[in-house]
Amino acid sequence: MGEVETELQSGTDVYMQQFSVPFAYPVYFTKNMFAADNEVFIKALTRLESHRLHRFVTFIDAGVADALPNLADDIANYAQANAETIDLVTAPEIISGGEGVKNDPDLVARLQKQMLDLGIDRHSFVMAIGGGAFLDMIGYVAATTHRGLRLIRVPTTVLAQNDSGVGVKTGVNAWGSKNLLGSFAPPFAVINDSAYLASLNERDRRAGMAEAVKVALIRDGSFFATLEANAEALARFDPPAVNHLIRRCAELHMHQIAFGGDPFEAGSARPLDYGHWSAHKLESITDHAVRHGEAVAIGLALDTRYSVTKGLLGAGNEDRVCALLEKLGFELWHPALEMRNEDGSLTILAGLREFREHLGGELTITLLTGIGTGHEVNEMDEALILDSLAWLKNRATVK
Repeated sequence: MGEVETELQSGTDVYMQQFSVPFAYPVYFTKNMFAADNEVFIKALTRLESHRLHRFVTFIDAGVADALPNLADDIANYAQANAETIDLVTAPEIISGGEGVKNDPDLVARLQKQMLDLGIDRHSFVMAIGGGAFLDMIGYVAATTHRGLRLIRVPTTVLAQNDSGVGVKTGVNAWGSKNLLGSFAPPFAVINDSAYLASLNERDRRAGMAEAVKVALIRDGSFFATLEANAEALARFDPPAVNHLIRRCAELHMHQIAFGGDPFEAGSARPLDYGHWSAHKLESITDHAVRHGEAVAIGLALDTRYSVTKGLLGAGNEDRVCALLEKLGFELWHPALEMRNEDGSLTILAGLREFREHLGGELTITLLTGIGTGHEVNEMDEALILDSLAWLKNRATVK
């Protein structure tokens, strides 16, 4: 609903346009979504209109296609079996995934033109099957073509299923800046299919768990305790433990978006980026040799120690957080943390400036006042950061 108000300000008539638009999208949890007896995909496409043929195109992360070589055929067969309801406009296209896919503006332009050539309109669907970076890029293509195509996200990694894949962001990198071009564009639906997780290697399985630790630290102490209790099962990637981690993390992530008061990040605070100011920079200076989840684990350890040295968090909690991350298999130190610029300053510290610039406004960093309780601050003490880095290095050396 909306209304137009007229105000008189210094002799000037001002018409204040006001309206609100509700956003709603389902996040399905299933297994083997293209099995003949699985109707989740049909439900996702037909949830608003059941009376017409639903056209869609599909893009598959090459890493997923390599692990599941029959996937494209499975999608085509599923569409053929349900031809009265859905129409696969063209054969699924396989595109290289990983962070590099967000660095190719020619690819984005080609896919936008492809949507036009295929007649994909705002009532058609774009399905993206892959990891977080892949979903970011395809999501950006969907959001910017015809001012918004209907996006069906199918996250295939732990990190994407419990965090980025259920959120509202799209984006690509440009001019050396991560996610410089993008939009806030809620998907039409998200389908978390646990069968895809079996295709992951051990490193990728583990990396996504860092975001679960993050959201537990800032929002749910009892979930953090559950992660501690299930740490050995999670390290073995036992399906029941992993499925619980993904569902609870996704639920907390979605709750923050819906009820945190700033779903499109108009303000300066970003609690879901706890531990990320250093993580983003560590990814960058290692040319993404350190993966996002691995960098986040280090960032969590660093900012938890900082919270203790700042006097916000009780002593000993940093050991508790590090112990959980280490049990899950994370290394909490990397030599790149000691890289220096030509002027002798630590390169990692530039992450604070870049974090503020990306947000705009004043620097806002989430720290901890308790396990499960985040706290926003607007400055970081460089001396305490250096102390926290030294503590992390010493911990790694002693181990």
